[in-house]
Order: sequence, then structure tokens, then C-alpha cells
Amino acid sequence: MTTTPSGPSEALPQIHRIWRRAGRGLDRRGTFWLIYLPPLFWLTVFLVMPVILMALFSFRPDMHGDLFRSWTPTFDQYVSIAGTGSYWRLLGISSLTALGIGFSAVILAYPLAYFLVFQAGPRTALYLVLLLIPFWTSYLLRIMAWKILLGTEGVINSFLIYLGVIQEPLTALLYNRTAVILTLIYVWIPFAALPIYAALQRIDPILFEAAADLGARPYHQFTRVTLPLSAPGILGAFFMVFIPTVGEYVTPLLVGGSRGFLYGNIIQDFFTKAANWPLGSALSMIMLVATLVLVLLAARLIDWRQLFE
Repeated sequence: MTTTPSGPSEALPQIHRIWRRAGRGLDRRGTFWLIYLPPLFWLTVFLVMPVILMALFSFRPDMHGDLFRSWTPTFDQYVSIAGTGSYWRLLGISSLTALGIGFSAVILAYPLAYFLVFQAGPRTALYLVLLLIPFWTSYLLRIMAWKILLGTEGVINSFLIYLGVIQEPLTALLYNRTAVILTLIYVWIPFAALPIYAALQRIDPILFEAAADLGARPYHQFTRVTLPLSAPGILGAFFMVFIPTVGEYVTPLLVGGSRGFLYGNIIQDFFTKAANWPLGSALSMIMLVATLVLVLLAARLIDWRQLFE
């Protein structure tokens, strides 16, 4: 005879018993592989394997013969890079450019994140959506918009000519490293604001009340409470901008021209124009190793879990 539970208090234990019996029937190992195998396969095929192939190609002496023919590994490509100072100068220029872009993006993104957390009030969600709207458009479209903005017939030149400030269009606004820096700062500001926003959101408002009770003025509350507690977000935003910018090549190609070349552009040229994949692979591996060193440094400096707790 089956009894029907007379109320929620009697039904709840029965539900728990059914759930435990169903849980015992599950294969935990099978569930694990079912969940993790597809992304693991995806990462292996599209991330790990290309890096391994690039590392192998960097030890290839030349591109003669079939693409996957056997060859005798050699360090000739690395020796050639070590003896060519222009590669290292370009890597240094790219690193300094990425450093400036990282600092600028963080400095400009911090007030934005601060406003969203402490000043926006009930409109925070709306402003956050507005911040994320650029992500919904194509990266190339945003770069091309800046190319049109800075061009000789762009908005800036047309406006200055209309005001009578200049008589001829300014050619110095485009196809140089300054245009690359301005465009990349614009591109990375929303990305930099997100980890800072997450770090600021974790700060307990009670700390500000305690600081005010102890006589701290707003300036000291910011420098002694807000800024130190948001440091993980600041460092996370900086490395989020700096690391990919070192190898950037699309933006310099579109708005920088020959005077705005970065390290990523020379790698692209060896893979496309010169068809020298071994040398391009060796240059890529050098940049990858340098980036991994920075990632390890960031991991030592930043407790990434603090951004998501």
C-alpha cells in the first residue's frame, strides 16, 4: 500500500531518499569525462597543438620540400635572431608601447569602474551594459572607425578645417605609432574596467564608515582603503592589457602603417609575405616565452581568486 505524504514536512525526507538513490546510480568518473572532455579536446586541438607545431617549426632549417617532411632540428633561426639587433629593438619598442597602453588604459578605466560601483546607484546595470556595448561590435569595425576619425578627410580634420584652425588636413594623425596607441587605449578601456570593477565591488562599505569614524577624510579613505584593496584588480587589468598588446598586429597594420609597426607585424610578414615560417615561428616562441614569464610574474603578484569571491 502506497502512502501519500500529507504535507511538505513529510514529503521532504521522501524526496531526499529518492535523490540519494539516484545519485548512487551515477558514474562520477563518466560524468567528469562527459563534462570536461569536449572543452579539453577543443583546447588541445586549437590551442596546444598549434603551439607545439610552431615550436617544432622554429627548429626547422628552411621551408624547402613538403610542409611536414622530416628535417634535422637546428638552432639556426634562434642564432639568426640573436645576432639581429633590429628584432630585439622592435620587441623592446613593442614592450614599451604595450607598457604605456597598459598604464593609460588602467588610469582611464579606474574612474569609470569607481563611478559604476560607488556613484551610479540604481543605474549601475544600465551603465554596465553601455560599457559592454562595444564588445557586441566587430573589433575590425571599431579599428576602422578610428581610421576614419583620424584620416585626412576624417571627423577631426574636417572639424578643424570648418573652424578655420587649419587650412590643410593634418597627416600626422594617422599612420604612426601615436595613432596605434590612441586606438588601442580606446579598445582596451572596457576590458581594463571589468577586473577593477570586480575588485571595487568586493570592498565592504563598513570599512569606509570605520575610516570616517577614525577621522579619515575622503582623500585618505581612498588612498588607504579603496586603492590598496583594489590593487589586485588594477594589476589584473594592467596585465590583461599589456600581455596581448605586445603581440598586436591588426591595429598597427590598419592605423599605424609602416611607421607604426610592432613586433607582431614582423611575425605576420614572415608567415605571409616572406613565407619563412621557421623564422616567424622562432620569433613567436621568443614572444611566447616572454609572455609566459609575465604571466608567472602576474600569478605571483595577484591572487586571482580575490576577483571572483
